[in-house]
Amino acid sequence: MSHSLLPTMNGETAQESKFESEIGQQSLFYHGQAKDFVDLHEQVETSVNLLDSLESFLSTFQKDLSSVSGQISELQERSKDIDNRLKSRRRIEKPLSSLLSDLTIPPSLAIAILDTDVGEPWIVTITDFEQRLDGLKVRSRVKAARDLGDVAEGLRIVAATKLRTFFLALLQPVRTSVTTNLQVMQTSIFVKYRALYAFLQRQAPNVANEVQRAYTGTARTYYETAFRRYIRSLGWIKARTPEKPEPIISGNGDNGGLDQDRLAFAKIQGSSVILAYMADDKTHEEPIEAILRSLFLVLMDNATAEYAFVTAFFRSESFAPPPAREPNSALFSPSATLLFPDCGFHDRRSNAGSEMGTHVSRSFSGNGHRPRDATARPSIMDKAERVPLDAIWKQILDPVLEYCKTFVTTVLEPIPPAVPLLTMIRLTEAVITEVQKRDCPPLENFLFAMRLQMWPAFQKIMSEHCDALRKLAEGSAASYFSRAASTTDVSVANICNRYIVMFNSFVILTDQEEETMIFSNLLRLRQELTKLIARHTENISDDVAKATKQSAMYEVLLQGLNKGTHLSTHPKSQKELAYWAEKEEEARRRIVTIAQSRRIGKR
Repeated sequence: MSHSLLPTMNGETAQESKFESEIGQQSLFYHGQAKDFVDLHEQVETSVNLLDSLESFLSTFQKDLSSVSGQISELQERSKDIDNRLKSRRRIEKPLSSLLSDLTIPPSLAIAILDTDVGEPWIVTITDFEQRLDGLKVRSRVKAARDLGDVAEGLRIVAATKLRTFFLALLQPVRTSVTTNLQVMQTSIFVKYRALYAFLQRQAPNVANEVQRAYTGTARTYYETAFRRYIRSLGWIKARTPEKPEPIISGNGDNGGLDQDRLAFAKIQGSSVILAYMADDKTHEEPIEAILRSLFLVLMDNATAEYAFVTAFFRSESFAPPPAREPNSALFSPSATLLFPDCGFHDRRSNAGSEMGTHVSRSFSGNGHRPRDATARPSIMDKAERVPLDAIWKQILDPVLEYCKTFVTTVLEPIPPAVPLLTMIRLTEAVITEVQKRDCPPLENFLFAMRLQMWPAFQKIMSEHCDALRKLAEGSAASYFSRAASTTDVSVANICNRYIVMFNSFVILTDQEEETMIFSNLLRLRQELTKLIARHTENISDDVAKATKQSAMYEVLLQGLNKGTHLSTHPKSQKELAYWAEKEEEARRRIVTIAQSRRIGKR
């Protein structure tokens, strides 16, 4: 037993020794590495300290970052608020600027109104001032506007007073001497200062009415004096060449035949008008048609020009200043025949083409207001707007129209011959057409009345011609103290020639194929002339001689009616030629028939 335990103990001892040996080796190893471990330990402690410090820094940084983030959010909110406030201020910047501008009257504007005379600079000044006045009225709820109202009202009164004096002074030359050219003043002065008068219409109606009445009275005197002198001169010329109506059965010859020059007075285009100074030459004579044509053309040009001025200058307009001025816009479609009473009427050319002298253009400058364009023409105005303007025109030209009406009455008493009378009717119709183009309704109505006055006179003179022929044809002109008028070949030939002249003249003066008043009277006249020829030849016992005489007279009528190719193309001329050609053919057939029957009887 003792022997078995010994090896065991020896083995354990050996293991322990080995273990101790290993421990000793390790101890030696660690002792050898102790410095390194100490350094490593120090490094670890340093790293730990650094990590602790980093942890503390990061913790502080996170807090600082959270604080900065909050500040950035706050700055963003403040930035948005500032941006919104900026947008809001920008939105109110223009209205506020406009309000401040409207609620102020610059010293320069006040000085211009108070210390300067009315002139061209006032056109812009008054426009600016009126804009500010309207602004103060619109913003009357604003205290600043109410505070400035008294100052603005004082300036308005001063401006109205100065403008009243200015416009009345413009009329003074015309009041002093009627030789002043009113139309030149209208186009060069009044129209230029239209904006100033419009200011009075809107801001000082009483002053505007006073200026209007002053102008109306001055222009009325101007036109009345000028036309009275002119019509008096025309009356002197008219007295030198009295037109006596002669029945178609009286007179000698063919009255000179067809007078194309006198028929030309039926048109606006043509020769110049008669000037007043021509009446001083006692040898100067003019036909009645030329005298009436001169009067109507002068009346038309002056009256339509005056109407255009009245409707442009005195028309009420709302205040609407444009951004820029547009000068020299067209105002007057017709050019005016301007009056100079000391030397009559200047010779000027009408828009319709009448050769009445030099063309005169009339313009209108906006000067702070809308230019006078198509929208401002009288034809565009409604009736309510036109009525007061028509009344102004009538107040100005009523005396002139009365003078013209009286003169036309003297022209129709006694009634002139049929051809001159129809020439004057056609002239009146041509003038009416031109007046319609120029859009002057009051003058158009007056001319319509004159035309209605002429037509009954024409009907009367034509009826007298027809009655005279009828009585001559029927031989009913005989009485207890006188015998029936006898006819001769010469007298009947003269009547035929006068009929030819009258028919051709009527055709030249009539463009329409069917005009009852003209051709119904010619038809009556033709019927009576046919009866006269038949009555004149009925006393011839020889049938061949009778038919030959009738054929010769019909041939005279055919030859006279065939003169001028421009006449034969008219439908009425063709019918007239056909009628007399048929009559002439019937007479020839009777001659042949009677001759044949006589030859047969002789056999």
